Order: sequence, then C-alpha cells, then structure tokens
Amino acid sequence: MSVAAPAGTPATGRRQPRGRGRHEGRIALLFISPWIVGFLVFMAYPVIYTAYLSLTDYDVINDPSFVGLENYRELLSDEKVTLALRNTFVYTAMSVPTQLVFSLGLALLLQRAGRAAGFFRTAFFLPKMTPPVAVGVLLLLLLNGQSGLVNEFLGWFGINGPNWTTDPEWVKPGLVIMSLWTVGASVIILLAALQEVPEELLDAARVDGAGWWHRLWHVTLPIISPAIYFIVVVDTIAALQSFTEAYTAFFGAGNTTYSNDAALFYAIYLFQQAFEFLHMGYASALAMLLFLIVMLVTAVQVWLSRRYVHYTGGAR
Repeated sequence: MSVAAPAGTPATGRRQPRGRGRHEGRIALLFISPWIVGFLVFMAYPVIYTAYLSLTDYDVINDPSFVGLENYRELLSDEKVTLALRNTFVYTAMSVPTQLVFSLGLALLLQRAGRAAGFFRTAFFLPKMTPPVAVGVLLLLLLNGQSGLVNEFLGWFGINGPNWTTDPEWVKPGLVIMSLWTVGASVIILLAALQEVPEELLDAARVDGAGWWHRLWHVTLPIISPAIYFIVVVDTIAALQSFTEAYTAFFGAGNTTYSNDAALFYAIYLFQQAFEFLHMGYASALAMLLFLIVMLVTAVQVWLSRRYVHYTGGAR
C-alpha cells in the first residue's frame, strides 16, 4: 500500500530538469572563472611558452630560432648545471628536516605558553614578513667570520666559529641557519595541528606508562602527520627553488669577495643564463628540467604519504 506525498513535495528520486542543471553549471563556471583565467594566463601559458623557447636559440633581442634539442644536449654536458643541482639537493636535504624539527620544537613550546601563546604566535610569524633581500644582507652581518654576531656568541663558550661566508664547507649550513628565520608559518600550522590532538588519547597513553617521548612519537606525530606532510612538500619545493637570499648574499651587486660556487643554486644559475648572459632559450631548458625535478620529487612524496601519513578515521 503506497502513501501519497504531501502536496508540493517533490517525489523522491525525481531528476532535476536538464535545463536547471545546465544553468547551475554556468553559474559555477562564472564563479570560478577568475581562477581559470588566472591559471591559463599566469601558469599554463608561461609553462607552454617556456617549453617552446627551450627548443629555440633566443637572446630576447632577436626572434627565436628553432634549434630542436640542442639546448638539452648542452645542458647534459654543462658542468655548472651539475654543480648547481648538487648544491641545491644538498641544501634541500639539510634545510627541510632542520626547518621541520625547529618548527615542531617551537610549536610544542607554544602549546605550553598558555595566555601568552597569542603574543608568541605573532612574534614567530613576523620574521616571515621580512623581505628575502633583507634576509640575505642579514646573513652577511650575522655570519661574518670575523665580526659576525653568531661567531661572537660562540666565542662566549670558547668555540672558534667557522668562516660561514668564505669557507665552501660552511656556506650551505650558514644558509640553512638563516632559513630558520622564516619558519613562523610552519610553526602556526603545526601548533594548530597539535591543538587538535585528542587529549583522551594522551591521557590513555599516560595511564599505560608512556613517557613524553613515547607519547610524542606514537600518538602526537601520527595524528599531526597530514600537517607535517604538507609542510615537507611546501618546504621542499621552496628549497629546490631557493634564490633570493643566496643571490643577495653571494652574487648581488657584482659580489666577488665570497666563495660563490658553494652557493650557486640551480635557480641562480638559471637566472644568470636568462638575464645576465641573455641565453633565454638555454635558460628555458633549465627551467623545464627544474619543473620536471619538482614534479618527480613531489610525486615521490605523495607516494610515500600513502604509507606514512595517517588521516582521521584511519584513512591514509
């Protein structure tokens, strides 16, 4: 026996008119059209045009002339490319874990700050607003081997600080130290994740006799692993594209005083080829290689996240 639906109530399972669905689709496209236009103009078109220029000999002044894969063959035999890639990978391998551990440590401290947490959140984030060029100048002031504040601080403990800006072995560690200046955004993200850790899980771990380290390793870190994963991906991409601070400190204004080769990152070499030597076609090939490297590294991180990142509800 069927029961009639009240008057004015649409029947269950009735399909919406096709015209209405199309109308809603047009409205949705209208709302997202600014993003679509921005993506096409500022992302898709530059990538496609860069791929085209990588197959040409182009010096900005004259029209591009097609040379096929010549730029890529030159790239494979360029020793500076090998040096720049090695410097970039070493810096990335050093900076990303260091920034993550430092950020997590500050976030754990902030979690215990109580009412003062708001002030410290602002204090930690403000350095992020510092222009990267200023950070590069600050690097030379703080890490000067003779009169830098870092070495003076180490001297209080009887430690003879290294020549951060002239010794090739210490150039990249110095840049890593300066990268800690701008970890404020990561601290805020991790602090928000820490505040979402269920207190009952931590209490249960305490009852089972787990100490602080075991609670951190077996409870806290798995729960905040999505935030850690996000920070690792973003920081890795940023490190692979490192440019401004190192260029300002070691290459800006014709700087020839310091050991430049140790700070020759891939993005700096790309910039030199494009805007100093006007080898725009060759620089485009370098850019495409960097694009592929970033995609490959990110794809590996996404693949690893399926095993090591835990989401709420047990989904991975």
